Amino acid sequence: METVLVVIHLFLAIGLVGLVLIQHGKGADMGAAFGSGASATVFGSAGAGNFLSRSTAVLATLFFLTSLALAYFAMQKGEEESLLEKQQAAPAVQQPAPAPAAPAVPSDLPAVPEVAAPAAPADAPSVPPAAAPAAAELPEVPAVKESEAPAPAQ
Repeated sequence: METVLVVIHLFLAIGLVGLVLIQHGKGADMGAAFGSGASATVFGSAGAGNFLSRSTAVLATLFFLTSLALAYFAMQKGEEESLLEKQQAAPAVQQPAPAPAAPAVPSDLPAVPEVAAPAAPADAPSVPPAAAPAAAELPEVPAVKESEAPAPAQ
């Protein structure tokens, strides 16, 4: 029933738009006086205004009634449960046991045990371990305190 009502509502909307677009505005009367008013003879001596305006009023009334009927059907469906209510009603799912913590790595960066190191792409060249400088070979960089930092030039 609701689907039929939606289809009727759609056809009424299209017909209403079409009738409104066909009608002449108030400024079109002057153009009709100079010879472009021959289309009014199709609808009789009263002109198209009376027929089109009554047809528009009928379609608008039917459109309004189908809108009210669709609103009534929408209210009868009832409210669905929210996501929180569904989650509370669902049985609790056991979480898997956490993975054992990785051994402490002496680094300034925090270790994330859940994320594995990304594998190198197949087309990337491999770096031999001897080519990478050891930590002892890197020069020591002294830290600069804020009070010792030079003032920016203005």
